[in-house]
Amino acid sequence: MYEKSLERLKVFKVLGIYFDAKLTWAKEMECTLVSVNGARVELEDGRALMLGRGPETRITDKKCSRHQVKLVANYAKQEVLVTQLGPNPSSLDGQCLGRGASGCLATGCTLYLVNQSHPFTVEFATKRPHSPEDDAPPTAPSATCSQSHWQQIGSLLLFTAAGLPDSSKIAGFDVDGFWLKNLLYSVVFFTNQMGISRGKLRPEVFKSKVEDILQTLQLPIQVFASTAPGIYRKPVVGMWEHLCEKANGGVTIDVSQSFYVGDAAGRPANWALGKKKKDFSCSDRLFALNIGLQFHTPEEYFLGWKPAQFSLPEFDPRKLDSKRRLYDPPDASLTSTKQEVIVAVGFPGSGKSTFFQAHIIPKGYAYVNRDILGSWQQCVSACERALKEGRSVAVDNTNPDPESRKRYIVVSQSAGVPCRCFNLTASLEQAKHNNRVFGFLLQLFYSMQYVNEI
Repeated sequence: MYEKSLERLKVFKVLGIYFDAKLTWAKEMECTLVSVNGARVELEDGRALMLGRGPETRITDKKCSRHQVKLVANYAKQEVLVTQLGPNPSSLDGQCLGRGASGCLATGCTLYLVNQSHPFTVEFATKRPHSPEDDAPPTAPSATCSQSHWQQIGSLLLFTAAGLPDSSKIAGFDVDGFWLKNLLYSVVFFTNQMGISRGKLRPEVFKSKVEDILQTLQLPIQVFASTAPGIYRKPVVGMWEHLCEKANGGVTIDVSQSFYVGDAAGRPANWALGKKKKDFSCSDRLFALNIGLQFHTPEEYFLGWKPAQFSLPEFDPRKLDSKRRLYDPPDASLTSTKQEVIVAVGFPGSGKSTFFQAHIIPKGYAYVNRDILGSWQQCVSACERALKEGRSVAVDNTNPDPESRKRYIVVSQSAGVPCRCFNLTASLEQAKHNNRVFGFLLQLFYSMQYVNEI
């Protein structure tokens, strides 16, 4: 049923991205790349093809990248635009291109895929006689977008196509989502591309794919790509904030009139007939939730399917009670005028350090922390020294088990002072959430420090 619905909507997949669009390819001609080793590669009109080492070309030379060149055939001009992507040189009739450079391959010319080896020529030929079925209007040729440009902002890659309008309405899509059904919105892709920072995806290959999408659709779009962990990676809203503040021409975005479509929606295994795998994450749904956007899965938005079941993370910060008491029992005292030892218990990220620094340490308590001192033995020694000096002590460690807490109980008993335990009640999921937020804030802080130093 799913496949039939896709066929009915004429949705097709290009470069891993689904689009609701109609293309009319040239029907009267065909273009073939021919190698002396017998390989023949068909090139469709205006459709980009990555070519390099592999079974299609019968090339096993490891100096030839799997994405050595990008090829785009132009049936009207009977030529092929060749762009080198690989690190080793490709050449046209003996003239080296260089990485990122382009040239035209025409009939009678020879493309050497790498290092003056592996020659290919191009053949344009009539495919079949004209018939009435071929009278559909042809797709307009792609125009050169001289104002389209890429920007690198920290770990954010941003592409803006020429002609993209500034708009109060945003149609946001995950790069693995589906294409827009109308053009009443500014169309923006938001995608996580961790493969770039991990060295699994070269930036120039990703950029080339984006440009191929534009050539296919002939629509002005914006693409935000987060290439590393941090403030730009979904579900964090850094990409959206950059769009609002710096990449929409000063036009205020109306969140209530905008929406976001993505397939990382937190759906379980077998969420629909034929859909055995669960969604790999919930990042797209959370991204929309954090912004306040309407969210749809591709199936809901394009195929009209009913919303499927989904699960959000166990911890939801929206459900925290900001008016909840700071501590229980309410008649307890946070600090004491008499000497004592306070031992914290809680997950990393549960708020122990923040709590102690705000409420305990300002009262003169000695601060003992394993992250600072390096080992529990050093912490015990520091506690003993502080007690001998007549000071109270606050031990800021996780202290998850009776054995770890017993060390400080023994020290306090030896000094003849009471020992209290402060149990931080944050759940493991909340602590993980706090750690992620803290990491983002640190990244933001250091990026601001770097800018200030410049």
